[in-house]
Amino acid sequence: MIIQELENFIRQALDEDIRTGDITSLACIRPESRSKAKLLVKEEGVLAGVDFAEMVFKLVDPSIKFEKHLADGTFIKYGDVAFHIEGNTRDLLKTERLVLNVMQRMSGIATLAARFAAEVAGLPVKILDTRKTTPLNRALEKWAVRIGGCYNYRDGLYDWFMIKDNHIKACGSPTKAIRAVQKYQSLHGLESFGITVEVKNLVECEEVMKCGGVTRIMLDNFDLELLREAVALVNKRFETEASGGISLETIRKVAHTGVDFISVGALTHSAGSLDLSLKIQDQLI
Repeated sequence: MIIQELENFIRQALDEDIRTGDITSLACIRPESRSKAKLLVKEEGVLAGVDFAEMVFKLVDPSIKFEKHLADGTFIKYGDVAFHIEGNTRDLLKTERLVLNVMQRMSGIATLAARFAAEVAGLPVKILDTRKTTPLNRALEKWAVRIGGCYNYRDGLYDWFMIKDNHIKACGSPTKAIRAVQKYQSLHGLESFGITVEVKNLVECEEVMKCGGVTRIMLDNFDLELLREAVALVNKRFETEASGGISLETIRKVAHTGVDFISVGALTHSAGSLDLSLKIQDQLI
């Protein structure tokens, strides 16, 4: 997400929450009031979203003082203080919920990503996220995946060809789908875009290999024995990817089969939120 897109997201999110005004703060906080607050960590995990928080505060008031103590990607524990912020009290209160909602979600994803990354430490495999993200929050969630030590797959339907079972069913066969994609690539100058083909069994895997012209073969829902056999069959002629129901308990075994990539939708769709809190400490004016 480029800076302009991120700023637009922040403005829209603030408008969703504030609309005609934060009526509680307007009622009981003097317009000239200034306060100092801190971001308090209340749960162990991996911190993410500090840089986003600074953007929110500075977009609302460029004169706000932001003092960062912990960077994104830091392993945190209860009682840690990620940053201090000083500014107009009304501004702090109206940005509080957006900052917390995003930071808690990003930190939850980064924490889970770090756990997955730790499970395959020392093995030559990359863990990828998927498109199973919250609508309009994909860039932030994929940012959190990177902070946690895993990798992004494609940003969307527009930057990587992925031939899945429904495409194959609609086209008639893996070969027909691949040939159609290759033709489209050539017509539109998209030869630099990767092609992944999902296969359900060794027969489909062999057909894709015979057809050729793809970047990666996705071995979907293969059991471990079949996965090892498929990786040996491909024998590095194409990149290999395991996908489908992979958990923290199984991912290291999957990695030991020799696949190059493992895609895990759970990085985003099953991540929780980390408990964080923004607390006003002192009223300065």
